[in-house]
Amino acid sequence: MSMTKAITGARIFDGTSWHEDAALVFKGSRIEAIRPMAELPEGIDRIDAEGGLIVPGFIDLQVNGGGGVLLNEEQTVAGLRQICAAHAKFGTTALLPTLITDTYEITSRTVEAGKQAKTEGVPGFLGLHLEGPHLSVARKGAHDPNLIRPMEEKDIELMLSCRDVFDAMMITIAPENVTAEQAARLAQAGFMVSLGHTDTTYEVAKTYAEAGVRTVTHLFNAMSPLGHREPGVVGAALDIGSLHVGIIADGIHVHPAAMGVALRAKNGPGRIFIVTDAMSTIGTDMKSFTLNGREILRRDGRLTLADGTLAGADIDMISSVRFAHAALGLPIEEALRMASAYPAEAAYLADRKGALKPGFDADFVLLTAELGMKSTWIGGVKVHQE
Repeated sequence: MSMTKAITGARIFDGTSWHEDAALVFKGSRIEAIRPMAELPEGIDRIDAEGGLIVPGFIDLQVNGGGGVLLNEEQTVAGLRQICAAHAKFGTTALLPTLITDTYEITSRTVEAGKQAKTEGVPGFLGLHLEGPHLSVARKGAHDPNLIRPMEEKDIELMLSCRDVFDAMMITIAPENVTAEQAARLAQAGFMVSLGHTDTTYEVAKTYAEAGVRTVTHLFNAMSPLGHREPGVVGAALDIGSLHVGIIADGIHVHPAAMGVALRAKNGPGRIFIVTDAMSTIGTDMKSFTLNGREILRRDGRLTLADGTLAGADIDMISSVRFAHAALGLPIEEALRMASAYPAEAAYLADRKGALKPGFDADFVLLTAELGMKSTWIGGVKVHQE
């Protein structure tokens, strides 16, 4: 059988334009082309999509868990594999499993598990997102304040040990516990350094952006708000063009009106991209779970501590895309880009992910015309079928 395959029988969105009466052609793990059906060579292995849509695979840069696994509770390759597999069922073809503020020992174990997962080629695993522990207690959210602390040299060395291992790595920090020099050092090593869980000012945020901070973690949540005299981190995220900005599109963490205002206000070239901030509940019927010894409750689409504090999100990526399209009135093309092209740009991966172009990774999703899931493909391999 030929290694070259063609997916036929569906409309194809390449990240920019739609293709009708065409096929997505890929060989091994890479895309070769989108070809008109009339130009497909004889003998090519054809796979009939039987209608629907072919779109770029989704990229999630903030995923705390899935499939019953929370990274903070299970720092193993098996745990990382389960998280990636759980989200593949909802169209995510690349992700950063995310460790919420924890001890140095737990962080070290997570990094070692991540390195092993990369060695083993876990499908969809890009690298890690360390969300803490170097945050602001004033904007801790559901993070354990007893574990929040300043960044030390050992923390930097641990992160630098990942430099040539992962495809991408993200570190959420607050200026309250990380110096601009430390942030610059990590940024210069190629990491996405992200402002989040911080009560800092616009001017300080701007200084950190100039030092190399690239992203902002879950816009509006756990950060100084936009004020008319002090724009805060929200103002910096929208005003500073170099910053790429994650947002949780569940209608709970951010009101749709606020999301719409942010999308219209954002200066480029940095874009607003979707993150799920998903927890272990995704793909399960769990009613509760534990984080740092505290029970998190699942009710009516919300995950909260006993006092009502939001603790991550209970949403997957295809649901987030549907929300952005339906609740915000975004064209489906833009909603799809927020889940694929824009996170790829933020993660320095726009040369091979986030679109269906020749030479790009063969990461794509087959959807119904109504945006229902049909199948997920990572590196040219079907990893999920409805």
